[in-house]
Amino acid sequence: MHVPSPGGNQGDHRPLAYSHIPDQPGVPDPRDGHGARPGVIPAQPHRMPPQQHPQHLAPPVGAPAHADPRHAADRRRFPANPFRRSPGRKLRLGRIALVVVIALVVGTIGGVFYFDNKLHRVDALASYAGRPGPTPGTTWLIVGTDSRADLSQADKDRLATGDGDGSRTDTIMLVHKPPSGSPMIISIPRDLYVEIPGNGQHKINAAFNFGGPKLLARTVEQLTGLRLDHYGEVGFGGFADLVDAVGDVNICIDQSLNDPKAGLRLKKGCHDLNGTQALGLVRTRAFPNADLERVVNQRKFLSALMSKATSPGVVLNPFRLVPFVNGAVDSLTVDKNDHIWNLVGLAVALRGDPTTTTTPNAGSQYTGDGDSLMVGSNTEEFFGYLRAGKPIPDSLIENNGGAIE
Repeated sequence: MHVPSPGGNQGDHRPLAYSHIPDQPGVPDPRDGHGARPGVIPAQPHRMPPQQHPQHLAPPVGAPAHADPRHAADRRRFPANPFRRSPGRKLRLGRIALVVVIALVVGTIGGVFYFDNKLHRVDALASYAGRPGPTPGTTWLIVGTDSRADLSQADKDRLATGDGDGSRTDTIMLVHKPPSGSPMIISIPRDLYVEIPGNGQHKINAAFNFGGPKLLARTVEQLTGLRLDHYGEVGFGGFADLVDAVGDVNICIDQSLNDPKAGLRLKKGCHDLNGTQALGLVRTRAFPNADLERVVNQRKFLSALMSKATSPGVVLNPFRLVPFVNGAVDSLTVDKNDHIWNLVGLAVALRGDPTTTTTPNAGSQYTGDGDSLMVGSNTEEFFGYLRAGKPIPDSLIENNGGAIE
C-alpha cells in the first residue's frame, strides 16, 4: 500500500494538519481511501467543544436519564454518593417504620386488655329500689379499708397494722368531676353518723363491715343523693405496694410526726416517702382534731400520688410505668363495670390542682357508737349543689388542718 509522504499528495501543495485523536462515531476512517495516514485524520476546523454534544446523540424521548451518553463524562467525574439514600432504601426504611408503629399500637392495645382482664371486680354499684337517677358529672367512690386478710404476719409487723379482725373503711372519699370546672376530692369522715340501710344509724365506716362495698355504696348514695358511677377500693398492703411501684412520693410536712400505732416517725420537712411511710402518714390520727385532720392528709397525699403516677418520669419510663400499672391492678378492686381506662381518667383528673374539702357537718355528738359527727343542714346544702351541677360556695369548702403542706 502506498503511504503518502508527510508533505501531502504530490498534486496538492496545500499543507495538511493531522490530529492524533481516537476514532469517534460519525468521523470518517482515515483508512477509507482518502489518502490520510492510518490512525490520523485531518483536523476538523469546526469541531464542537467537548462540553457540547451532538443533538443526534441524545437518547430517545422517554429513555431514562442514565442512558444519555452526554452524562457519561459527568458520571465519571462525579461518582455516585455512597451515602445518598436510594429510593429503594427509603422504601425499606418506611416499611420498617410502619412495622414498628403497628407493633407499638398492637402491643399497647394488647397490654390495655391484658391489665383490664386482671382487675379485681365486685358488684359494688348494684341497682335497688329508690336509687338516685343520673346526676351531672362523674362521681367515684374511693375506699381505703383496714382489711388485713391478705397480709402475712411479716407484712403486719412491717406496716404496723395490728391484728384486728373484720374490715372497716379508714378512708371514704368521693372524687367528683363536674360538668365544668376543676374536679373535687371530698372526704366523708368515717365518724359521720348516718342511716345505714337495714341496720339503723351508725358511723358510716360500719357500713362496709355490715355489708361490704354494696352496702357502703348504697349508704353513700342515700346520704348524698348522688348516683355513683365508679368504685375503687384498696387495702393496707395494696396501698403500700402502689406507692412503692411508682417510686416513692415527695411530701413536705409542717410538723414532726411520731405515731407508734401507725408505725410513723417523720421529722418536719420534705421526704420521699416509701409505701410503709406513706401508709403511716394517711393512717395517723395523732392530731388535735384526729380524723378531721387525717382526711386532709389523705386527700393531699392522693393528689400527690396521682401527680407522680402521671408524670413524664413514670409515663415515659416503661421500667416505672409497667410496675405501677401492674401494682395498681393487683392492689385495686373496682366495680364490675369499671375498666382500666376509667382508672386512667381518674388519675388524669387528680393530677392537677383539684378542689379538696371535707363534707360539712353539724359538729360532734356522743351516740351509741361513741363520739360521732352529725349530719346537718349544711351537709344537705353541700350535696344539693353537686346534684344540680353547680359550683360549691367557698363558705362550704373546708380544707384546713393536717400536716401536709
